[in-house]
Amino acid sequence: MGDTIEVVIAPAAVPAVLRLLRDSEDLRYEILSDICGVDTGRTMQVVYHLWSPLSSDWLRVIADGLSRDDPRVPSITFLWNGAEWGEREAYDMFGITFEGNRDLRRIYMPPDYLGFPLRKDFALADDASRGTGRGIRHQETPMPPSETRAAPMLRMSPGTGAVIGPDGERLAVSASKAAAAPALPAGEGGA
Repeated sequence: MGDTIEVVIAPAAVPAVLRLLRDSEDLRYEILSDICGVDTGRTMQVVYHLWSPLSSDWLRVIADGLSRDDPRVPSITFLWNGAEWGEREAYDMFGITFEGNRDLRRIYMPPDYLGFPLRKDFALADDASRGTGRGIRHQETPMPPSETRAAPMLRMSPGTGAVIGPDGERLAVSASKAAAAPALPAGEGGA
């Protein structure tokens, strides 16, 4: 299996670099598998993941240094028609404008939605609770691991109607099921 090679380029160089990677006979990065936006907190990025039949390595091309105030990068829909969807997603979630995309509109959020949910400066409705001493916001409350829950999580065993407990032991749900599904001895599927 291959690894991933990473190249960082300027946003203005995206069309020329990606065209060279796709059209060059000795490179042939023919498949654009993903486009995604990234918010580093200081700048915005667009990341392209490419695959070539000539290499077992994936190629990650990062367009770095987009302005946070007005992030713009040229569209590559003229190279890969399917890039339109990834560009729309990056626009919808990060506010990155892909110049030349003929259908740059929201893909997940409603058309009248204000803001871009995956940006680091996106304010959640209860951000007022972030003050010191106010505790953890309900969205950030961790769930306890299943091993520490007060009540065991029960799951049905396929075919038998028995209920399996957290340690793999068979538990009875009712008196009729208890008689129909006796516990198995150790070594025969029992605990």
